[in-house]
Amino acid sequence: MQTTPKGFRLHIGIFGRRNVGKSSLLNALTRQQISIVSELAGTTTDPVEKPMELLPIGPVQFIDTAGIDDEGALGTLRIQKTNEVFDRTEIGIVVSAEAQSGGSYSVFEQQILNELRKRNVPSLFVFNKSDLAEPSPETMEVLDQLSVPFVRFEATTGQGISELRDALIQIVPEDFLTPPPIVSDLVSSGGMIVLVVPVDKEAPKGRLILPQVQTIRDILDAHQSCVVVQDAQLNEVLTRIQPPPALVVTDSQAFAQVAAYTPESIMMTSFSILFARQKGDLPTMIEGTQAIAKLRPGSKVLIAESCTHHPIGEDIGTVKIPNWLQKYVGGELAIRHVQGHDFPTNTLSEYDLVIHCGACMWNRREILSRQMHCRNANVPMTNYGLAIAYLLGIFDRALKPFNFVGH
Repeated sequence: MQTTPKGFRLHIGIFGRRNVGKSSLLNALTRQQISIVSELAGTTTDPVEKPMELLPIGPVQFIDTAGIDDEGALGTLRIQKTNEVFDRTEIGIVVSAEAQSGGSYSVFEQQILNELRKRNVPSLFVFNKSDLAEPSPETMEVLDQLSVPFVRFEATTGQGISELRDALIQIVPEDFLTPPPIVSDLVSSGGMIVLVVPVDKEAPKGRLILPQVQTIRDILDAHQSCVVVQDAQLNEVLTRIQPPPALVVTDSQAFAQVAAYTPESIMMTSFSILFARQKGDLPTMIEGTQAIAKLRPGSKVLIAESCTHHPIGEDIGTVKIPNWLQKYVGGELAIRHVQGHDFPTNTLSEYDLVIHCGACMWNRREILSRQMHCRNANVPMTNYGLAIAYLLGIFDRALKPFNFVGH
C-alpha cells in the first residue's frame, strides 16, 4: 500500500482553526507522530501529507493543513496553501472544539464547509477536546440543517477513534469505491489492444511511465490482452495480428506516425486522452480543445504539468506543444508553464486556453477542481492528448473510441 500512486489514493483533508487539534487528530488516525503538536497556535505551517492504508477503505492520503484563521503576512501565505488543498480533497474533516474562543462553529468553520460543499465534497465535523465541553445546541442545529455528520473525539486519549473511522467509511465517495476504468470498457471481451510506447530520452531507464503501467493493469484486471510495441514496430505488428486489434493506444507524441500506420478500420486514441476521461470531465475538455481554433498570435496559453520532473530534450510540455501551437496559429503565443500544485486560480481569466497534462499522478478530484476554476473564469481547458490530436488534424479519429464527435 505504501507504493500505491497518489492518484489512486482517497485524499482526506483536515481543516480547522489554529490549535483545535488537527495535527493531533492526524497522529491519532495514523498512530504515528506525523505532525508536530504544540500548545502554541500556528505550529503547522505547510500542508503535511501522509499516505497510509485505512481499512476497509484502502489506500488514502491524509493532508494536515495550517489554521484557516492564521494571521499576518506569513499567515496569509499559509492560508493560501490551505485553500489549495481543497482542490484535491475528496473527503473533508472539519476539526473544531467547543472550548475554544468563539465556540465550535464560527465564520471560519462556515467558510470551510462552504468550500467543501461548493465542490460537492463530503464532509465530517469533529468535535475535538470533547472532554472539556459539549457541543452547543446552536452548533448541532446548524450541522443538522446542513446534513453534516459529526463525531466527538479526544485526540490525547484516542477516545472516539473508532467512531471517527466508521464515519469516514460512511461518506466515502462512490466513484472512489468503483473508479472508472482507463480503457477496458472501450473494447469488447476478448478484444486485443495494442499499446504504442516510444522509448526516447525522456523514457525512464528500465521501466515504463505510470500511465502505461496503469493501462496495462486495467487491461489485465478486465481479463483482456494487449501487445506493447515501440512506434517503429507498429506497422509490422499490425500486419501480423489476426484478427486485427480492436484499439491502438499511443503516446501522444507519436500520434502522427501511429495514425499513418494504423488503418482507419482500427480505432485509435492516446494514453493522455484516456486519462482525460478517467481523471476529469472528458466532454468539457473536448469542448475546450476547440478553443484552439480561436487562438491568434499573442494569445495567452497556460500549460500545466502535474509532475515536477526536469524537462529533457524535446520535452512535450515545454517544447513540442508550444511549437505545434505556434505553427498552427502562425505566430508567437504568450505561453506560461506551471508545475505541481501551483495553479493561478486568481488570474485564470487572463488566459485564452489552459492545456493540462494527463495527470496520471493525481486524483480525479484535483483535475475536476481545476476544470471548475477554469469554468468559473470562463477559460476553456483541454489536455495534452486532445490538443495534439486537434493540432495534427486527427481529433475526430482520436475520439471515436468514446463515441464523441469532435467538431
